[in-house]
Amino acid sequence: MIGNLDHVVLTTRDLDKCIDFYTRVLGMRLERYGEGRLALRFGDQKFNIHPPGMDAVIKARHPAPGSLDLCFLAERPLGQVIARLEECGVPVEQGPVIRTGARFAIRSVYVRDPDGNLIEISEPAEMP
Repeated sequence: MIGNLDHVVLTTRDLDKCIDFYTRVLGMRLERYGEGRLALRFGDQKFNIHPPGMDAVIKARHPAPGSLDLCFLAERPLGQVIARLEECGVPVEQGPVIRTGARFAIRSVYVRDPDGNLIEISEPAEMP
């Protein structure tokens, strides 16, 4: 019944810091849509952003900044990801460590975005 993930809504307490982290550090693209809406696009997916004070017509019952735990598969080797995080002053909280992904074993590092969301960045544990 479910084939893919289309988008996730990211609730933030500081729009500028959120946009900076996801665009400058992680390389996502800022997209404007609808009437003043913002999204962060990567691959075939996106994060719709809900900044402070936004009153969406329909939303999670208790949206809260810092409540997400996300895992991304990197498009480059994890060593390059770690170097980019260091270059941007983003501390690695844990890793690299081996974890179980949705399709295969992954090698991951963990960081936090400005809202405190846990961000796991991974590569296949054994390169295909």
